[in-house]
Order: sequence, then C-alpha cells, then structure tokens
Amino acid sequence: MATVNDIIKVVNPKKIVGNTDSIVVNAIQLDTQNEREDVLMWVSAKFKDHLKNITHGVIICGALPEEFISENCTYLITDNPRLAFQKVLTDFFMPKKKVGISKTAIIGENVKLGNQIFLGEHVIIEDHCEIGDGSFIDHHTVIKCDTIIGKNVSIGANTTIGGVGFGYEKDETGQFVFIPHIGNVVIGDDVEIGNNTCIDRAVLGSTKLCDNVKIDNLVHIAHGVQIGRNSLVIANAMVAGSVVIGENSWVAPSSSILNQKKIGNNVTIGLSAVVVKDVKDGETVIGSPAEEISVALGKKKVMNEKLFN
Repeated sequence: MATVNDIIKVVNPKKIVGNTDSIVVNAIQLDTQNEREDVLMWVSAKFKDHLKNITHGVIICGALPEEFISENCTYLITDNPRLAFQKVLTDFFMPKKKVGISKTAIIGENVKLGNQIFLGEHVIIEDHCEIGDGSFIDHHTVIKCDTIIGKNVSIGANTTIGGVGFGYEKDETGQFVFIPHIGNVVIGDDVEIGNNTCIDRAVLGSTKLCDNVKIDNLVHIAHGVQIGRNSLVIANAMVAGSVVIGENSWVAPSSSILNQKKIGNNVTIGLSAVVVKDVKDGETVIGSPAEEISVALGKKKVMNEKLFN
C-alpha cells in the first residue's frame, strides 16, 4: 500500500494529471474489469489506446492525447513507464525477501556464508563454497564445491551451479575418456539465475558471470564460459565451452553459440540463432548460421526474388 504522493517521489514524473491524495492498495494489469480508484496500472506507448476505456485508477504512462484522459483517473506521465512501474513495484509491492537457512539444507565443510542469505528446502552447498551477503538460493538447488557467489545473487529452484562439463577425448583404443574438470564457477554481485539452469565448472580456471548478469530458466552455460557485466541470456539458450560474451549483450531464447566464439559488447543474438563465428561489438545477428542482420535480410531478399520472379 502506498499514497500517490509516495509513488510520485519514486517515479518523479514529468507531468501529473488528477488527484494525488488517494491511496493505492494494489498494482494490477491494465483491465477495465478490475479498475478501481485504489489500484495502480501502467501502459506503454504501444498500448496507450487501451486507456480510452479506463475510467478509474492511478496510471503510469507516457504522453497522452487529451481525449484519452478521464477525470476520475490520476496520470503519472513519464518517459519510461515500464521502468517507473518497476521502481514502484520494488519499493511498495514486492514480497518481503526471505532470509534464513531451511532445516533440510545441507552445508559442506569450509563454506563461507554471508549475512542475510536464504537457502531453501533441500539446497546443497558443497565444500569450500562462498556465498555473499543478501544472496538467495531457492529450493532443491545444488551448488557444487569451490563455487564463489557474490552479494545479492538470486538463484532459482532445481538449478545446478558448478557441475562438470561435457569434456571427452578418445584414447589410444578409440574409446572416449572423460577430461577432469578441476576449475570452478565464479558469480559476481547482483546476478540473477533462473530455474532448471546448469552452469558448468571450468576444466581449468573459472567459468565466470560478471556483475548484474541475468540468466533465464532452462539455460545451459558450459565449462569455461565468460559473460560480461550486464548481459542477459534468455530461456533455452546454449552457450558452449569457452565462449566469451562481452558487456551489455543480449542472447535471445533458443539460440546456440558454438564453443570458443567471442561475442562483443552491446551485441544482440536473435531468436533461435546459431552462432558459428565471432560477433563484433554492436552487431545484431540472426539466422542459422547466424549473420549480421543486414546481410541476412539481403540474402533472404535475393532468395525470394529467385523464387518468385
């Protein structure tokens, strides 16, 4: 619960239209069936037409035509409504963060645990691990030995951090033999990792996720990968061994990056792309095999002309 004036202090809107004395008790989806004076909603510029039918509530939005404004609503107008809404949810409506160690958690020897952490049911922390202050590890997750986790890290349920990678070589008889993985995983501060994700330890050295990296559900990050600060890897993506991803890059759902490839800073890997060569800073690549977007679209245009002309 929050007053509109409290919300204004967080959002700092560039324009306010309507009553600022009301109290907000909940944040809801933009919906005419649920609208009330005491609820908060937000809308992006893409869906601002939906506001024509909203007659009650506190709304965070971008600039609006006069005909969209209802006299019974309060409008907090900002350049980035989604970010403003995120700040309000975080400050006023986010559930209180859990702290504590569940009775069923198993903690190995020589483990360093920070302050104000949470270990869920049946979490396993193996020997010689470190977990920083304020970190959260959800139920049934396994942190294998020698893993180092920074401060304010969030790890979902049923995730394995620090398992061995898939590394084999043929011996003299032609049989595959396993290459021991004696490295570890190092996770920076403010990293978020989803559910059912696997991050493998390095053969030598460290698999490393830098500060503020975000990893979605059902992602596989292989041995020796390095992911730069503020980069995101989205659901079902596969990042193969020894790949290096720079800062502020985006790896879209169901994409794959071949081992040892180098992905630059501010890169976008498109949906289901298969990356088989290095990607330079600032590039967007799509397709299988992945190519820079202007090249890929140019080839598609040529192909269409051959088919239909």
